[in-house]
Amino acid sequence: MITKRIIPCLDVRNGRVVKGTNFQGLRDVNNPVELGKFYSDCGADELVFYDITASSEGRALFTDILTEVARTIFIPLTVGGGINTLADFDRVLKCGADKVSVNSGAIRNPALVGEAAKRYGDQCVVLSADIKRVDGVFRVFAKGGRENTGMEAIEWIRRCVGEGAGEVVVNSIDTDGVKRGFDLEMLKAVSDAVDVPVIASGGAGCMEDFVTLFQALPKVDAGLAASIFHFGEVKIPDLKRLLRENDISVRL
Repeated sequence: MITKRIIPCLDVRNGRVVKGTNFQGLRDVNNPVELGKFYSDCGADELVFYDITASSEGRALFTDILTEVARTIFIPLTVGGGINTLADFDRVLKCGADKVSVNSGAIRNPALVGEAAKRYGDQCVVLSADIKRVDGVFRVFAKGGRENTGMEAIEWIRRCVGEGAGEVVVNSIDTDGVKRGFDLEMLKAVSDAVDVPVIASGGAGCMEDFVTLFQALPKVDAGLAASIFHFGEVKIPDLKRLLRENDISVRL
């Protein structure tokens, strides 16, 4: 049985962790270094660090805070935001990242995924797809959910996996921060389309939402969340015990 992963996400803007709803209305949460250490110590399986305004502001990802976070934690770290070139991959990996997440950069230059996979290995390249329903169709959004690319999401994800993306994070803009459960319809469509690990992001509101996710969609490898962990609504050790009680394999 494949062990499911629980992954907190740090959305970082101007050196602080922030959180909003439907990618809007961001509010300050905490210091990313302190929060990252807390999650590493309390049983998170991995940590995701997104510099959420790097792409929209047309700048490189802040590396000083990233380096501090990487130095402080003892779990795998995925980093994204402003990743547009192989030099960006190289920079964040040298800061201590284990995997690099690419979204807008791959949309601008689809060859980036294949080039990075060849240089660093498929396991290092994570496709992060921000997806929203537009007239009933799953569409890919860029620049932190601000820009509709017009691309159909499932075909885009399938293409990037074919190029070498070793993992896919599915960010549902429709359910982000709403806390009514993961977007099961969207996640099923993605997990049925590819054979690499799929991470569910957007919508978790309680521990039972993770149970529902893994029971309904056993092909989904991990659940990612932010606000419910940041504000103490769900504690990771409690969540993992509940998953274990429901015969879902997790690392305790």
